[in-house]
Amino acid sequence: MSDHRQRFLELALQADALCFGEFTLKSGRTSPYFFNAGRFDRGAALATLAACYADAIEAAGVDFDLLFGPAYKGIPLATALACEFARRGRDLPVAFNRKEAKSHGEGGSLIGADLAGRRVLVVDDVITAGTAIREALALIDGGGGTPAGIAIALDRQEMLGEGGPGTARRSAAQAVAAEHAIPVVAIASLDDLLALAGGSAALAAERDRLLAYRRRYGVDSGSP
Repeated sequence: MSDHRQRFLELALQADALCFGEFTLKSGRTSPYFFNAGRFDRGAALATLAACYADAIEAAGVDFDLLFGPAYKGIPLATALACEFARRGRDLPVAFNRKEAKSHGEGGSLIGADLAGRRVLVVDDVITAGTAIREALALIDGGGGTPAGIAIALDRQEMLGEGGPGTARRSAAQAVAAEHAIPVVAIASLDDLLALAGGSAALAAERDRLLAYRRRYGVDSGSP
């Protein structure tokens, strides 16, 4: 496992952003784990998280020149990442959106740098059903930008819908990547979490539950 993947997972566990138990997801599935990027709620944790994002993005070789954070969790993530890239010597513009358009002041749904003519990297925590990401990509298109890719923290590698006999299993990340012909870069995935659990006595019991969940709902590993 690459260094940024392990650093991220260890950070997520320390911050209680990654928890084990029984969690009901939006899909109605009962998951043995849950990821909540909102628990990265201190400066040091956000700085470390941003460094993990930057390492994953640089390793993937995505070509972009603007960071976009979808409301709400994407806003602090994109901002922290911009600060990390600045620390590395790359001063990137940042933009994000409001959930509801503003009719006074500067107005509109977009805040921050102008998207026009820019190659835009969307920064978010996860892709669940892909709805929020598709809305962000539509805003980027409407603002004159070109979607260049999506960076997320964790890829659950979990199929959309219930699948069924003869139905190809595809995750939300894979669906968005195929639909828009852009890369989806994840700092880490369920495969990485399983690898970490396999080498940890403290997580050994969790690994069995993770494997059972992956067998039922998982998709093939690899690039989305």
